[in-house]
Parts: sequence; C-alpha cells; structure tokens
Amino acid sequence: MKKTFPLESPGHAPARVIESIKNDLRKYLKRERRKPLPEGIDFWDFDCRIGPDSGEAATTHVKEIGTAIESVAAAGAKAVYVEILAKPGHRSPRADGQSGEAGANEVEDEFHG
Repeated sequence: MKKTFPLESPGHAPARVIESIKNDLRKYLKRERRKPLPEGIDFWDFDCRIGPDSGEAATTHVKEIGTAIESVAAAGAKAVYVEILAKPGHRSPRADGQSGEAGANEVEDEFHG
C-alpha cells in the first residue's frame, strides 16, 4: 500500500481525521495478515515508511505508525504519505528464559504509542 492521506477534512476535527487514518491502516494490516502464508514462512512482516510526502518518508516500525502519523500532523503538514509493504518473516529461536506470553497483546496495542 502506497497512499497519501489528507490530514484536513471539511466538517471533521483534525484528531478524528488522524484516528480515521489509523483505523484504515489497522484494517489493512489485519487483512494482509489473514492472507495464506507461503511454504517456509512463519509470519507476514511489514516494511513501513511515513512522512509528509514520498521523498521525505522515513522508515518506521509497525508499532510506531500511529506516533509517526501524529508527528507529521504536528509538524503542520497538509497530508501524510504512508507506504506499507508486506514481506515474509522468519522467527528466530528464543534465548533461554524468554516466555511466549510477552507478545500476546502486541497486535491489539499496535498504534497506541
């Protein structure tokens, strides 16, 4: 997905426009994660870039998408460019002493920074 979202909409508060953008991105990520995994792939990973336009977009982690959108809006931009590209991901073996419970709520709290 490569898309430019306007940060201003007549009749809507700026905070609601930002929340609408985040909601659209959450839905997109959920839809991409539901796609069948190819053989030998553990999960879908994402390359993300966010900025006022495609030339100034900076690489961002999926969990920091919401914060990045808010910082672009706080800088006074009229629009935000979002690029999210799915790629295959491979899990690395865990070190001793780590449990699997830590990441259980990561998907739910993805954009709350």
